[in-house]
Amino acid sequence: MSYALMAGVLAMVAAVAAGYPFVALLRERKIGKAISSDGPESHMVKQGTPTMGGLLIVGVTVAAGLAFAVPKDRDVLLPVIVTLIMGVIGWYDDLGTLVDRAQREAHDRTGMILKLVGFAGVGVVSGWILYARMDAPTLLVPHYGSYDIGPVYVVIVVLVMMSMNSAFGVTDGLDMLEGSMSAVAFAAFGSIALMQGQTGVATFCFVTVGALCGFLWFNAYPARVFMGDSGALPLGTALTIVAFMTGWWLLLPVIGVMFVVEILSSVIQIGSFRLRGGKRVFRMAPIHHHFEKLGMPETQVTVRFLMVTVAGSLAGVALAAW
Repeated sequence: MSYALMAGVLAMVAAVAAGYPFVALLRERKIGKAISSDGPESHMVKQGTPTMGGLLIVGVTVAAGLAFAVPKDRDVLLPVIVTLIMGVIGWYDDLGTLVDRAQREAHDRTGMILKLVGFAGVGVVSGWILYARMDAPTLLVPHYGSYDIGPVYVVIVVLVMMSMNSAFGVTDGLDMLEGSMSAVAFAAFGSIALMQGQTGVATFCFVTVGALCGFLWFNAYPARVFMGDSGALPLGTALTIVAFMTGWWLLLPVIGVMFVVEILSSVIQIGSFRLRGGKRVFRMAPIHHHFEKLGMPETQVTVRFLMVTVAGSLAGVALAAW
Protein backbone atom coordinates (compact mmCIF):
# COMPACT_ATOMS: atom_id res chain seq x y z
CA MET A 1 0.00 0.00 0.00
CA SER A 2 2.73 2.47 0.96
CA TYR A 3 4.52 1.85 -2.33
CA ALA A 4 1.45 2.66 -4.46
CA LEU A 5 0.56 5.75 -2.45
CA MET A 6 4.09 7.16 -2.45
CA ALA A 7 4.29 6.60 -6.21
CA GLY A 8 1.17 8.78 -6.48
CA VAL A 9 2.80 11.50 -4.39
CA LEU A 10 5.90 11.48 -6.60
CA ALA A 11 3.70 11.65 -9.70
CA MET A 12 1.98 14.74 -8.36
CA VAL A 13 5.27 16.45 -7.57
CA ALA A 14 6.50 15.66 -11.08
CA ALA A 15 3.27 16.97 -12.65
CA VAL A 16 3.41 20.25 -10.73
CA ALA A 17 7.10 20.72 -11.56
CA ALA A 18 6.56 19.96 -15.25
CA GLY A 19 3.33 21.95 -15.35
CA TYR A 20 4.89 25.41 -15.02
CA PRO A 21 7.07 25.23 -18.16
CA PHE A 22 4.40 23.20 -19.98
CA VAL A 23 1.63 25.77 -19.44
CA ALA A 24 4.07 28.58 -20.30
CA LEU A 25 4.93 26.79 -23.56
CA LEU A 26 1.25 26.39 -24.47
CA ARG A 27 0.68 30.08 -23.84
CA GLU A 28 3.78 31.07 -25.81
CA ARG A 29 2.68 28.92 -28.77
CA LYS A 30 -0.87 30.33 -28.45
CA ILE A 31 -2.41 26.87 -28.10
CA GLY A 32 -5.70 28.45 -27.00
CA LYS A 33 -9.15 26.90 -26.79
CA ALA A 34 -11.90 28.31 -29.01
CA ILE A 35 -15.11 28.61 -26.98
CA SER A 36 -18.28 27.66 -28.83
CA SER A 37 -21.00 30.29 -29.03
CA ASP A 38 -23.49 27.49 -28.28
CA GLY A 39 -22.24 27.26 -24.70
CA PRO A 40 -23.06 29.46 -21.70
CA GLU A 41 -22.37 33.14 -22.30
CA SER A 42 -20.28 33.29 -19.12
CA HIS A 43 -17.73 30.96 -20.70
CA MET A 44 -16.81 33.37 -23.50
CA VAL A 45 -14.25 35.03 -21.21
CA LYS A 46 -12.32 31.74 -21.32
CA GLN A 47 -11.62 32.13 -25.04
CA GLY A 48 -7.93 31.56 -25.71
CA THR A 49 -7.15 29.73 -22.47
CA PRO A 50 -4.42 27.16 -23.21
CA THR A 51 -5.73 23.66 -23.85
CA MET A 52 -4.20 20.19 -24.34
CA GLY A 53 -3.42 20.04 -20.63
CA GLY A 54 -4.19 16.36 -20.93
CA LEU A 55 -0.74 15.90 -22.44
CA LEU A 56 0.70 16.73 -19.02
CA ILE A 57 -1.50 14.08 -17.39
CA VAL A 58 -0.64 11.47 -20.02
CA GLY A 59 3.08 12.22 -19.95
CA VAL A 60 3.38 11.92 -16.17
CA THR A 61 1.05 8.90 -15.98
CA VAL A 62 2.96 6.99 -18.65
CA ALA A 63 6.38 7.85 -17.23
CA ALA A 64 5.41 7.11 -13.62
CA GLY A 65 3.51 3.99 -14.69
CA LEU A 66 6.59 2.61 -16.42
CA ALA A 67 8.82 3.55 -13.51
CA PHE A 68 6.65 2.36 -10.60
CA ALA A 69 3.71 0.22 -11.75
CA VAL A 70 5.11 -2.00 -14.51
CA PRO A 71 7.96 -3.37 -12.32
CA LYS A 72 5.26 -4.65 -9.94
CA ASP A 73 3.11 -6.19 -12.67
CA ARG A 74 3.98 -6.36 -16.38
CA ASP A 75 0.27 -6.58 -17.22
CA VAL A 76 0.05 -2.88 -16.37
CA LEU A 77 1.77 -2.25 -19.70
CA LEU A 78 -1.73 -2.53 -21.21
CA PRO A 79 -3.25 0.57 -19.54
CA VAL A 80 0.05 2.43 -19.91
CA ILE A 81 0.28 1.82 -23.68
CA VAL A 82 -3.42 2.45 -24.25
CA THR A 83 -3.20 5.71 -22.29
CA LEU A 84 -0.42 6.84 -24.62
CA ILE A 85 -2.32 5.82 -27.78
CA MET A 86 -5.52 7.53 -26.71
CA GLY A 87 -3.54 10.61 -25.71
CA VAL A 88 -2.28 10.88 -29.29
CA ILE A 89 -5.82 10.49 -30.67
CA GLY A 90 -7.06 13.13 -28.22
CA TRP A 91 -4.23 15.49 -29.19
CA TYR A 92 -5.23 15.17 -32.84
CA ASP A 93 -8.83 15.92 -31.89
CA ASP A 94 -7.80 18.96 -29.84
CA LEU A 95 -6.08 20.48 -32.87
CA GLY A 96 -9.52 21.11 -34.33
CA THR A 97 -10.64 23.16 -31.30
CA LEU A 98 -7.94 25.84 -31.29
CA VAL A 99 -8.43 29.55 -31.85
CA ASP A 100 -7.50 30.58 -35.42
CA ARG A 101 -6.20 27.11 -36.27
CA ALA A 102 -8.74 25.93 -38.85
CA GLN A 103 -6.10 23.90 -40.72
CA ARG A 104 -8.35 20.86 -40.74
CA GLU A 105 -11.65 19.81 -39.25
CA ALA A 106 -11.09 17.25 -36.48
CA HIS A 107 -14.82 17.13 -35.85
CA ASP A 108 -16.12 16.56 -39.38
CA ARG A 109 -17.77 13.28 -40.33
CA THR A 110 -14.58 11.66 -41.61
CA GLY A 111 -12.70 12.61 -38.47
CA MET A 112 -15.46 11.22 -36.26
CA ILE A 113 -15.56 7.94 -38.19
CA LEU A 114 -11.78 7.57 -37.91
CA LYS A 115 -11.99 8.17 -34.16
CA LEU A 116 -14.74 5.61 -33.73
CA VAL A 117 -12.72 3.06 -35.70
CA GLY A 118 -9.71 3.85 -33.50
CA PHE A 119 -11.77 3.48 -30.31
CA ALA A 120 -13.22 0.18 -31.50
CA GLY A 121 -9.76 -1.12 -32.48
CA VAL A 122 -8.27 -0.23 -29.10
CA GLY A 123 -11.27 -1.80 -27.40
CA VAL A 124 -11.09 -5.07 -29.34
CA VAL A 125 -7.35 -5.51 -28.79
CA SER A 126 -7.64 -4.57 -25.10
CA GLY A 127 -10.59 -6.91 -24.60
CA TRP A 128 -8.79 -9.80 -26.27
CA ILE A 129 -5.64 -9.25 -24.17
CA LEU A 130 -7.67 -9.04 -20.97
CA TYR A 131 -9.65 -12.15 -21.77
CA ALA A 132 -7.17 -14.42 -23.54
CA ARG A 133 -3.80 -13.32 -22.17
CA MET A 134 -4.33 -11.92 -18.68
CA ASP A 135 -7.19 -14.16 -17.62
CA ALA A 136 -8.71 -11.18 -15.81
CA PRO A 137 -11.86 -11.97 -13.78
CA THR A 138 -14.63 -11.77 -16.37
CA LEU A 139 -17.44 -10.65 -14.10
CA LEU A 140 -17.50 -9.98 -10.38
CA VAL A 141 -20.87 -9.40 -8.73
CA PRO A 142 -21.04 -7.92 -5.22
CA HIS A 143 -21.69 -10.66 -2.66
CA TYR A 144 -22.19 -13.35 -5.32
CA GLY A 145 -18.63 -13.88 -6.60
CA SER A 146 -17.08 -14.40 -10.04
CA TYR A 147 -18.64 -15.61 -13.28
CA ASP A 148 -17.14 -16.56 -16.65
CA ILE A 149 -19.20 -14.93 -19.40
CA GLY A 150 -17.15 -16.26 -22.32
CA PRO A 151 -16.01 -14.38 -25.46
CA VAL A 152 -18.89 -11.90 -25.15
CA TYR A 153 -16.53 -10.31 -22.60
CA VAL A 154 -14.56 -8.75 -25.49
CA VAL A 155 -17.71 -7.15 -26.92
CA ILE A 156 -18.57 -5.75 -23.50
CA VAL A 157 -15.07 -4.25 -23.17
CA VAL A 158 -15.52 -2.42 -26.49
CA LEU A 159 -18.99 -1.09 -25.62
CA VAL A 160 -18.03 0.01 -22.12
CA MET A 161 -14.83 1.67 -23.35
CA MET A 162 -16.62 3.66 -26.05
CA SER A 163 -19.33 4.67 -23.59
CA MET A 164 -16.79 5.85 -21.02
CA ASN A 165 -14.85 7.78 -23.68
CA SER A 166 -18.04 9.60 -24.64
CA ALA A 167 -18.92 10.25 -21.00
CA PHE A 168 -15.48 11.67 -20.20
CA GLY A 169 -15.55 13.77 -23.37
CA VAL A 170 -18.78 15.59 -22.51
CA THR A 171 -17.84 16.05 -18.84
CA ASP A 172 -14.83 18.25 -19.65
CA GLY A 173 -16.69 21.56 -19.58
CA LEU A 174 -16.01 23.28 -16.26
CA ASP A 175 -12.80 24.21 -14.47
CA MET A 176 -11.66 21.33 -12.22
CA LEU A 177 -14.75 19.20 -12.95
CA GLU A 178 -13.32 16.34 -14.98
CA GLY A 179 -9.93 16.32 -13.28
CA SER A 180 -11.31 16.12 -9.75
CA MET A 181 -13.98 13.52 -10.55
CA SER A 182 -11.44 11.38 -12.43
CA ALA A 183 -9.01 11.51 -9.51
CA VAL A 184 -11.68 10.24 -7.13
CA ALA A 185 -12.70 7.44 -9.51
CA PHE A 186 -9.10 6.26 -10.02
CA ALA A 187 -8.51 6.41 -6.26
CA ALA A 188 -11.56 4.17 -5.76
CA PHE A 189 -10.33 1.53 -8.21
CA GLY A 190 -6.84 1.86 -6.75
CA SER A 191 -8.29 1.03 -3.34
CA ILE A 192 -10.15 -1.96 -4.79
CA ALA A 193 -6.95 -3.19 -6.44
CA LEU A 194 -5.09 -2.92 -3.13
CA MET A 195 -7.81 -4.96 -1.40
CA GLN A 196 -7.27 -7.67 -4.02
CA GLY A 197 -3.49 -7.61 -3.77
CA GLN A 198 -3.04 -6.11 -7.26
CA THR A 199 -0.19 -3.78 -6.34
CA GLY A 200 0.76 -2.97 -9.93
CA VAL A 201 -2.78 -1.97 -10.91
CA ALA A 202 -3.16 0.03 -7.71
CA THR A 203 0.13 1.82 -8.37
CA PHE A 204 -1.00 2.75 -11.88
CA CYS A 205 -4.27 4.11 -10.47
CA PHE A 206 -2.51 6.22 -7.86
CA VAL A 207 0.13 7.64 -10.20
CA THR A 208 -2.81 8.69 -12.39
CA VAL A 209 -4.37 10.34 -9.34
CA GLY A 210 -1.07 12.11 -8.71
CA ALA A 211 -0.83 13.29 -12.32
CA LEU A 212 -4.41 14.56 -12.12
CA CYS A 213 -3.71 16.43 -8.88
CA GLY A 214 -0.71 18.07 -10.53
CA PHE A 215 -2.90 19.07 -13.47
CA LEU A 216 -5.56 20.45 -11.11
CA TRP A 217 -2.88 22.73 -9.65
CA PHE A 218 -3.16 24.67 -12.90
CA ASN A 219 -6.78 23.84 -13.74
CA ALA A 220 -8.12 25.26 -10.47
CA TYR A 221 -10.73 27.98 -11.02
CA PRO A 222 -10.09 30.22 -12.88
CA ALA A 223 -8.26 27.66 -14.99
CA ARG A 224 -4.86 28.46 -16.48
CA VAL A 225 -5.10 25.41 -18.74
CA PHE A 226 -7.87 23.11 -19.98
CA MET A 227 -7.67 19.32 -20.20
CA GLY A 228 -9.05 18.77 -23.70
CA ASP A 229 -9.61 15.41 -25.37
CA SER A 230 -5.88 14.72 -25.01
CA GLY A 231 -6.75 14.03 -21.37
CA ALA A 232 -10.41 13.04 -21.45
CA LEU A 233 -10.02 10.17 -23.92
CA PRO A 234 -7.03 8.43 -22.28
CA LEU A 235 -8.58 8.84 -18.83
CA GLY A 236 -11.88 7.28 -19.87
CA THR A 237 -10.06 4.41 -21.56
CA ALA A 238 -7.60 3.81 -18.72
CA LEU A 239 -10.36 3.79 -16.10
CA THR A 240 -12.25 1.22 -18.15
CA ILE A 241 -9.22 -1.04 -18.42
CA VAL A 242 -8.36 -0.94 -14.70
CA ALA A 243 -12.02 -1.66 -13.94
CA PHE A 244 -11.81 -4.81 -16.09
CA MET A 245 -8.40 -5.74 -14.67
CA THR A 246 -9.89 -5.75 -11.17
CA GLY A 247 -12.99 -7.56 -12.43
CA TRP A 248 -15.27 -4.88 -10.99
CA TRP A 249 -16.41 -3.23 -14.20
CA LEU A 250 -20.03 -3.55 -13.06
CA LEU A 251 -19.18 -0.85 -10.51
CA LEU A 252 -18.20 1.73 -13.16
CA PRO A 253 -21.71 3.30 -13.17
CA VAL A 254 -21.53 3.52 -9.37
CA ILE A 255 -18.01 4.91 -8.99
CA GLY A 256 -18.38 7.03 -12.12
CA VAL A 257 -21.99 7.98 -11.39
CA MET A 258 -21.66 11.60 -12.50
CA PHE A 259 -19.94 10.65 -15.74
CA VAL A 260 -22.96 8.45 -16.47
CA VAL A 261 -25.35 11.29 -15.60
CA GLU A 262 -23.43 13.64 -17.90
CA ILE A 263 -23.59 11.39 -20.97
CA LEU A 264 -27.21 10.40 -20.30
CA SER A 265 -28.22 14.06 -20.13
CA SER A 266 -26.68 14.65 -23.57
CA VAL A 267 -28.36 11.56 -25.03
CA ILE A 268 -31.73 12.55 -23.57
CA GLN A 269 -31.38 16.11 -24.86
CA ILE A 270 -30.51 15.00 -28.39
CA GLY A 271 -33.26 12.38 -28.42
CA SER A 272 -35.86 14.82 -27.17
CA PHE A 273 -34.86 17.46 -29.70
CA ARG A 274 -35.11 15.04 -32.62
CA LEU A 275 -38.19 13.10 -31.55
CA ARG A 276 -40.26 15.89 -30.02
CA GLY A 277 -39.96 18.53 -32.71
CA GLY A 278 -37.16 20.58 -31.19
CA LYS A 279 -38.32 20.40 -27.56
CA ARG A 280 -35.58 20.13 -24.95
CA VAL A 281 -35.55 18.51 -21.52
CA PHE A 282 -32.66 20.59 -20.14
CA ARG A 283 -31.88 24.25 -20.64
CA MET A 284 -28.52 23.10 -21.97
CA ALA A 285 -26.70 19.79 -22.13
CA PRO A 286 -24.61 18.22 -20.75
CA ILE A 287 -26.25 18.70 -17.40
CA HIS A 288 -23.52 20.81 -15.78
CA HIS A 289 -24.47 23.59 -18.21
CA HIS A 290 -28.13 23.13 -17.27
CA PHE A 291 -27.34 24.02 -13.68
CA GLU A 292 -25.29 27.00 -14.82
CA LYS A 293 -28.29 28.21 -16.82
CA LEU A 294 -30.36 27.92 -13.64
CA GLY A 295 -28.00 30.44 -12.03
CA MET A 296 -25.71 28.11 -10.08
CA PRO A 297 -22.08 29.34 -10.03
CA GLU A 298 -19.58 27.17 -11.91
CA THR A 299 -17.60 26.41 -8.76
CA GLN A 300 -20.74 25.30 -6.93
CA VAL A 301 -21.69 22.92 -9.74
CA THR A 302 -18.19 21.45 -9.68
CA VAL A 303 -18.12 20.89 -5.92
CA ARG A 304 -21.58 19.33 -5.83
CA PHE A 305 -20.81 16.99 -8.72
CA LEU A 306 -17.56 16.06 -6.99
CA MET A 307 -19.36 15.27 -3.73
CA VAL A 308 -21.75 12.92 -5.53
CA THR A 309 -18.74 11.27 -7.18
CA VAL A 310 -17.10 10.80 -3.77
CA ALA A 311 -20.29 9.20 -2.44
CA GLY A 312 -20.51 6.91 -5.48
CA SER A 313 -16.87 5.91 -5.10
CA LEU A 314 -17.30 5.10 -1.41
CA ALA A 315 -20.33 2.99 -2.29
CA GLY A 316 -18.37 1.26 -5.06
CA VAL A 317 -15.47 0.33 -2.78
CA ALA A 318 -17.94 -0.88 -0.15
CA LEU A 319 -19.72 -3.10 -2.69
CA ALA A 320 -16.40 -4.55 -3.87
CA ALA A 321 -15.56 -5.44 -0.27
CA TRP A 322 -19.00 -6.98 0.37
